[in-house]
Amino acid sequence: MHVALIRKPAAGHPRGSLIVNPGGPGASGVDYVRGSAGTFAGVTPDFDLVSFDPRGVGRSKPVRCESSAQLDAYVGVDPTPDTAAEHAAMVRSSREFAAACYQRNGQYLEHVGTIDAARDMDVLRAAVGDRKLTFYGGSYGTYLGAKYAQLFPHRIRAMVLDGALDPRQPTAAENRVQAIGFETDLRDFLANCVHTSSCPFPSSDAEGGLDRLAAQIDAHPLSVGSRHLGPGEFFEGLAFGLYSTTYWSALRQALASAQKGDGRLLLSFSDYLTDRHADGSYSNLIESNLAINCIDRPSPRQVSAYDASARAFARLAPHFGVPIAYGSLPCAFWHVPPVEQAHAVHAKGAPPIVVIGTTRDPATPYVWAKALASQLASGVLVTFDSDGHTAYEHGNSCIVSAVNAYLNRLVVPKDGLRCG
Repeated sequence: MHVALIRKPAAGHPRGSLIVNPGGPGASGVDYVRGSAGTFAGVTPDFDLVSFDPRGVGRSKPVRCESSAQLDAYVGVDPTPDTAAEHAAMVRSSREFAAACYQRNGQYLEHVGTIDAARDMDVLRAAVGDRKLTFYGGSYGTYLGAKYAQLFPHRIRAMVLDGALDPRQPTAAENRVQAIGFETDLRDFLANCVHTSSCPFPSSDAEGGLDRLAAQIDAHPLSVGSRHLGPGEFFEGLAFGLYSTTYWSALRQALASAQKGDGRLLLSFSDYLTDRHADGSYSNLIESNLAINCIDRPSPRQVSAYDASARAFARLAPHFGVPIAYGSLPCAFWHVPPVEQAHAVHAKGAPPIVVIGTTRDPATPYVWAKALASQLASGVLVTFDSDGHTAYEHGNSCIVSAVNAYLNRLVVPKDGLRCG
């Protein structure tokens, strides 16, 4: 099959290539380089910036499952069902999504896993003429990097894994930790919110104010033109607003507007997270994300297991536990089995691999960075004491200096370095 590539030449005489992956799974590496090349300005004077759309993603034989209208309906399903009818609708939506994916893609779904993407990345390394890989992976890109290190530990020059996943965790355990991560960041957001003049919630009960707004939208979705902001879009929009502290001001505004009956801003946040375009079409982020996740590691096959997780997660993460527990429900009906079991990655023989964790990262909680750094035989843990998802792109001088020195000159940061 053909894999879509992009290369931005080095400003000077290149010493090699920096291959990057932005995460997801399902995010386009081609689009990432086009939109975020400046992030790597401290490295690209001497390195070509290279990325690719992993198989099943973007321009690389994308997995497509449903029409845009069907994806609207899928996103709009209530992710916190509190009636039998809502629960049945959610199960039906997940079952239909999985069936549509298999109907349109067949056995190709067996070949879009991260282990195959890691092999493709080694082909790319050779194709750009590098004897060894120089790599930056953010979020899910850390899982891709870990799988490459599992397969090819001796072919690594330098590897930065920022916002790490823990490859030992099966789906249910991973979802539990992520739900706690989002809940932690939400509490930080609300604590910050009540000290601003634009917070829509009372300082004495910000969490209660958010709950009342969520319940209001659950009962009476807000009309936004020909669309609606319902509980599904509310959850997606709230989650997106926690990915960076730079979004917090806009999230406050979006929640305040929704409280006044205007759901446009919060709906736009939902669209950013699901990659829904202004014309109503979607990239294949939702579809490839599930296709890759459902075969990368085992998931429960019984709906009752997701129900049990939802009940348990709700006690740990009242706002995010239930929707995250059910977010993997299509995997219960997936028509191809996982290609790997969850297991530790040691990568013996690899040079130092730098793992960065943000202490209050909602999407890839800090405990995963600590776990991955301890698993890797040559793992080096760097900590960013902050909120938000990943570290390097936030521009913190301590993090940026450490990463650039490592990628450019192989100056390994001190294990345990803490920035904030």
